[in-house]
Amino acid sequence: MGVLDGKVVMITGASRGIGEAAARLFAEQGAKICLLARSRDEIAVIAGDIGDAALAIPCDVSRYWEVEAAVAACVETFGGLDVLINNAGVIEPIAPLMESDPDAWGHVIDINLKGVYYGMRAAMPVMVARGGGSILTISSGAAHNALEGWSQYCTSKAGAAMLTKCAHAEGAAQGVRAIGLSPGTVATQMQREIKASGVNPVSELAWEDHIPADWPAKCLLWMCGADADDFLGQEISLRDEAIRRRIGVIA
Repeated sequence: MGVLDGKVVMITGASRGIGEAAARLFAEQGAKICLLARSRDEIAVIAGDIGDAALAIPCDVSRYWEVEAAVAACVETFGGLDVLINNAGVIEPIAPLMESDPDAWGHVIDINLKGVYYGMRAAMPVMVARGGGSILTISSGAAHNALEGWSQYCTSKAGAAMLTKCAHAEGAAQGVRAIGLSPGTVATQMQREIKASGVNPVSELAWEDHIPADWPAKCLLWMCGADADDFLGQEISLRDEAIRRRIGVIA
């Protein structure tokens, strides 16, 4: 028996990295998984690996009607929605504020911030109707610290962190559990993009300095349970060794 038997989980940005790792882990724990990403071929392969408990839904989270349709497809296929993981996010183009392209800058906001809002907006009514659910949003240390070349990313993540607070303030009484996860630097494609930019100290980190994607996935799984309720409306930092011990990734 898995800890998520009978639960329905939707994951955005599920084609790779944290999203893929979470999808595979949550499926192992008995959940039915809806994988959302723009990369339709990649999520189709992952869903095929998981089997009948997975549904691949091509979706651009910067478009509300696509997110709304994805939630509807999830409910129609699996009967509801218990957990939403807002994981989709981009960092490029990395550029100084004074040299940034306004359209490209705004598109990061569309994905990283409006995409989180769209997920919450579409999922919360479904969750409330079922008596509650969990909304877990991937945050970042960049939500709280300005970094050179990352104005679009820092701004979007700061906004997403506030959305978690808002979702908690409005949804807690109706059973909605909203928590953010700041994973630190993770060995994913985004870190390759950061490395290639050569901008700010994060780009100077060695690959072995980054944690594997299964660590945030294990933390997200733990966050679905009551043991994480102390963090409702707040952010969990996976840099915290006490948290790493609680989720079992270090001794």
